[in-house]
Amino acid sequence: MNTYTEYKVVHIAEGGCGTIFLGSSGLPLKKVEAELNALASEGWQLVFQVLEQKRFWLFWSREAAIITMGR
Repeated sequence: MNTYTEYKVVHIAEGGCGTIFLGSSGLPLKKVEAELNALASEGWQLVFQVLEQKRFWLFWSREAAIITMGR
């Protein structure tokens, strides 16, 4: 088991325009990949990840990834 001395939480949400016009657009995978690669190059490791669905404005729901990194 790894022990970490510090943590970082990253929140990445799907785009608002795609949610409104398309009903759902999904998470921006290129952005998720770029963010994880940048943090990994700084020595961070993925500890935990959860996907959430939140109400967006009145009629839509929006997906987001909450990622916990540790080092």
